Amino acid sequence: MKRITMFTMVVSLVLALTAPVFAAEFGTSAEAKAMLERAVSALKANQGEALANFTKGEGGFKDRDLYPFCGGPDGNFTAHPKLVGKSLKELKDKAGKALGQEIYATAAPNTISEVSYMWPRPGSSDPVQKVSSITKVGDQVCAVGYYK
Repeated sequence: MKRITMFTMVVSLVLALTAPVFAAEFGTSAEAKAMLERAVSALKANQGEALANFTKGEGGFKDRDLYPFCGGPDGNFTAHPKLVGKSLKELKDKAGKALGQEIYATAAPNTISEVSYMWPRPGSSDPVQKVSSITKVGDQVCAVGYYK
C-alpha cells in the first residue's frame, strides 16, 4: 500500500511541475486581453513611447507569441515587430479574408471586440485560427492576437 501511495505522489509531483511548461508555450485569450488593456493604458499615458515599446517588444509588450500591434488613421501599421509603415487596412489573412478592413470596422473606443482569422504560428507556414482582441484608442486601432 505504501508503494502505491509513494508512486501516486511522485507521479502527481511530476505532472504538477511539467504541466505549466506545456501550457505556457503560447498565449491565451485572457493574456491577450490583459496585454491589450495594458497597451491602452500605455497609449493614453504617452502614445509615442507606447508605440515604440510595442514595436520593440519592450516594457512587457512581448510575451511568447503575444504582442500588441496598432494602425493609424491612414490605415498603416504604427506598431508591429516587422510591419511598421505597411498597410494594416489592406491586410488579408492566409485564406484571403479582408482581415485589416474587418479590424478597422470592428474597433471601437472603450470596447474590446474580437476578429478571427487564419494565420501561421511563429516558425510555421501552416495557417491556424488566430483571434485578435481589438479596440480603438484615440486615432489608433490596436490589437493583441492569440492562437486557438
